[in-house]
Amino acid sequence: MSYGAALNGLAGPLHGLANQEVLVWVTRMQEKIGQEPTDEAVKQYIWDTLNSGTVVPGYGHAVLRKTDPRYVAQREFALKHLPNDPMFKLVGQLYKLVPDILLEAGKAKNPWPNVDAHSGVLLTYYGLNQMNFYTVLFGISRALGVTAQLIWDRALGFGIERPKSYSSQAIEEIFKGK
Repeated sequence: MSYGAALNGLAGPLHGLANQEVLVWVTRMQEKIGQEPTDEAVKQYIWDTLNSGTVVPGYGHAVLRKTDPRYVAQREFALKHLPNDPMFKLVGQLYKLVPDILLEAGKAKNPWPNVDAHSGVLLTYYGLNQMNFYTVLFGISRALGVTAQLIWDRALGFGIERPKSYSSQAIEEIFKGK
């Protein structure tokens, strides 16, 4: 049950909906500037997005200070398996153009793409067009890691791990004066 609750916590724009937001933004861009836009048209769309007070979805990461390695892996996969897909080509243009624009605009300390800048394009290419399932897929991938860890814990004879639980008041007491 706690894992189910954790997955529900992902269903927000900073996690589970992030790749959906990228996909919607890129699709709208394609509709507005065409299937094979020039770099200038893409740059203008990016600037229009920023000037409207909106962020460019899929760029920046709370922890990473370089291109997300998951993005790189997905890009390498796409270069091999769908190099001529118009949506992938557009994502490639964004990869080339967005970081410099974000730096110029002073909008991001970390202007590099994260995994969400690419994953929705791959899912769509392979026929998963129902974006409501993207968070489910994200969760399944995490569940595999969690269950693998539990198996190793049992194989190595570790006990059940139970994190301590504290009330808000207890936490305040622990950190008072620190």
